[in-house]
Amino acid sequence: MLKKQWVFREVDLAQRRALSQALSISPITASVLLSRGVATTEQARYWLAPQAASLHDPFQLPDMECAIDRLHRAVTTGERICFYGDYDVDGIAATSLYLTFFRSVGGNAVSYIPHRIHEGYGLNMQAIRQLRQEGVGLLVTSDCGTTAFREVELANSLGLDVIITDHHQVDAGLPPALALLNPYRSDSSYPFQGLCSGGLAYKVVLAYQAKYGHADMPAELLLDLVALATVADVVPLKDENRFFVREGMALISRGARCGIKALKQVAGIDRDCTSGTVAFRLAPRINAAGRLAHAEAGVRLLTTESDREAMETAEQLERLNRERQRIEEATTAEALAAVKGSAVPAALVVGARGWHLGVVGIVAARLVERYHRPAVVIAINEQGIGKGSARSVSGFDLYEALSACRDLLEGFGGHPSAAGLTIQESRLQVFRDRFAEIAENWAGTGSPLPQLHVDAEVNLHEVDQQLMRELGLLHPFGAGNPEPIFAVKNLAILNHRIVGERHLKLTVRHGNSKPFDSIGFRMGSLADMGLSAERAMDLAFVPELNHWNGLDRIQLRIRDLKASQGL
Repeated sequence: MLKKQWVFREVDLAQRRALSQALSISPITASVLLSRGVATTEQARYWLAPQAASLHDPFQLPDMECAIDRLHRAVTTGERICFYGDYDVDGIAATSLYLTFFRSVGGNAVSYIPHRIHEGYGLNMQAIRQLRQEGVGLLVTSDCGTTAFREVELANSLGLDVIITDHHQVDAGLPPALALLNPYRSDSSYPFQGLCSGGLAYKVVLAYQAKYGHADMPAELLLDLVALATVADVVPLKDENRFFVREGMALISRGARCGIKALKQVAGIDRDCTSGTVAFRLAPRINAAGRLAHAEAGVRLLTTESDREAMETAEQLERLNRERQRIEEATTAEALAAVKGSAVPAALVVGARGWHLGVVGIVAARLVERYHRPAVVIAINEQGIGKGSARSVSGFDLYEALSACRDLLEGFGGHPSAAGLTIQESRLQVFRDRFAEIAENWAGTGSPLPQLHVDAEVNLHEVDQQLMRELGLLHPFGAGNPEPIFAVKNLAILNHRIVGERHLKLTVRHGNSKPFDSIGFRMGSLADMGLSAERAMDLAFVPELNHWNGLDRIQLRIRDLKASQGL
């Protein structure tokens, strides 16, 4: 396990006291709010209980009125509409949202998701020609299209109108689409850039209903799809995204959509769902369709009204996810072997023939976890064309770094933290060297330790059921609102052992506190970490409720552990 630098978040003590008194919450919870930029009582009340009334006006997005007018004309004339989405959870959920709503208002709507292996990301010429031949008159994208200049020009030449809903970074200039809805547009007055494509699709629905009615389907029933997309795409859980995810999680928890209910059943989920449930259990199963087969299975799961079809599709996704896990493990082992045996550069670029394109993003994330460096993992086909995914560390802008390598790439796109690229195998070494040089210049001399941001130092007697209830109000946790991490110093280890797959199990006490069980997943033994139970320890942890035998007990999930330096 990599050593970590603990960074204690600094908060204003007067603000903490004011929040604690105004909201009747503990100073610990007030510290967590302040560390997330929630500084006033009004902001805190919204953070703790976000309301639909606080959602932003969708018409502040450029081209919104043009987009819904064109959609309304297509609905009323029976013109065929195709909702064209990316093959990840965001694209699948946004496409499913569009289909569900516009079919409910009488639209002649179909969907199209490109095949990851055979077609690749985004709009493509062949699909556009095919859809036009099939009578499609209006094409609406989800999670793609912002950089599709040639493809939109082709669509226009064929008489096919294009509406783009996307949240990827915007370069200079925009493709000649009829409407382009993207919160990153420089001319946008929309006050929040953190929407994913599922959130943008929901905004289109809200705008459509505001102008044209059609409230037979309450928009709120679509928030489970928005929550799936928002959590899976790791956009910040701030502003209106908090409302989307909180309301959507209630729908997911009760299985309001038969496809999600079936997916929970095959995944063995029988409790209320959190953002973690979506991120680590539901989203990987939906993503498995696009990684190893065809993402249309995900759309079928999320739009069917048949319990039987939902279960059959969920079982298919479960099988694909198990196969994905097998392939991922093998590819990760090969990628790690490619890095070992040499000095680890400031950024990692590995690639090979025979690697499956569907898992390169996951493997890149594994390399970042292991080495705390930006990582690019590339699958190269028999023609020598490499397609890869990149993942980053905090502060390193992948999109900017890839922009500096654009002369070496066939194409690229994405976000500061995650991106995709295409490259000729013959240029791989030159790209590897330049990308590592960019990362080295960014990092400066030496490779910084990964940082662990700690919200507050506490005494263990302060970690009680009341604190757990207060922290529960801070959900959902994720990007932009991480799980609160606390630190306690100079505690005693009463017992330690290894359980399961090398999980570290501790019983600890702080002064005269009651004993607490603690678990460190895949941390190995104290000896593996160079630690001894005979010494006092500093512990960084996330408090959580452990349900066992009908009782809720507080357990400390270990984030880091180190020997105390004394009082």
